Amino acid sequence: MSSGEMLGPTMALALLGSAVTILSTSLGAVPALAARGISRRAKDVLMGFSGGIMLAATAFSLVIPAIELSEQRYTSRFVPALLVGSSMLVGGLFLHLCNRFIPHEHFEKGPEGGKGGAQLRRIWLFVLAIALHNFPEGLAVGTGVGSQSMEIALPILVGIGLQDIPEGFVVALALMGVAYTRAQALRVAVYTGLVEGAAALIGFFATSLSVGVLPWALAFAGGSMLYVVSDEMIPESHRQEYAREATGGLMVGFVLMMFLDVSLS
Repeated sequence: MSSGEMLGPTMALALLGSAVTILSTSLGAVPALAARGISRRAKDVLMGFSGGIMLAATAFSLVIPAIELSEQRYTSRFVPALLVGSSMLVGGLFLHLCNRFIPHEHFEKGPEGGKGGAQLRRIWLFVLAIALHNFPEGLAVGTGVGSQSMEIALPILVGIGLQDIPEGFVVALALMGVAYTRAQALRVAVYTGLVEGAAALIGFFATSLSVGVLPWALAFAGGSMLYVVSDEMIPESHRQEYAREATGGLMVGFVLMMFLDVSLS
């Protein structure tokens, strides 16, 4: 099948996208179990790298295809721009509300969200924080696969899978750094991967049931990812003295994702 051919909207395809997100995060956590630690510089570079992939995926794999699909339906260029822009803002608002009302805890910033956090074990607060972070990535994979086009789906699938690996590695090390066992760190990586996989299935079914939903869903996923990168990944990776190294990692991730999008589409 060539990259331009359409994919059948099958459950097997949805499960493939879901499995990639689950396994990539878990796979990244495995080498962390044998590592004694990682420098702050390396953590910031890896986080910047993941952020760069997400930024490029937002632009090249989600927003641009959403605009192009919208332009096929509307003669005015104003309407596609308005449709995609508003969907991105809704995606960002969705993540903002989740961050505000769902109790969770970040490794650096500490507790956030609703008042229910006091009743949750701290490890579950970490799980919720990482799950909120990973949800847009799974949604992006699912909407890409639900588009039934390899030109849209393949770069997203490969790019998000690549960025989930260092992300799982850093998360596992961070958990062990705050006195959690290797088994607990691995379980958290698996749990958050499952959330990302579930988000992929949601995105798949939303887009495969109605072609008209696809531009909205792609833009919504893009806005959600843009929010995560700006609100969490860039501030976290620039919190210490290795901001320039983190920026370098971000640029490498961005260029890599751009290369994948161009070469695989």
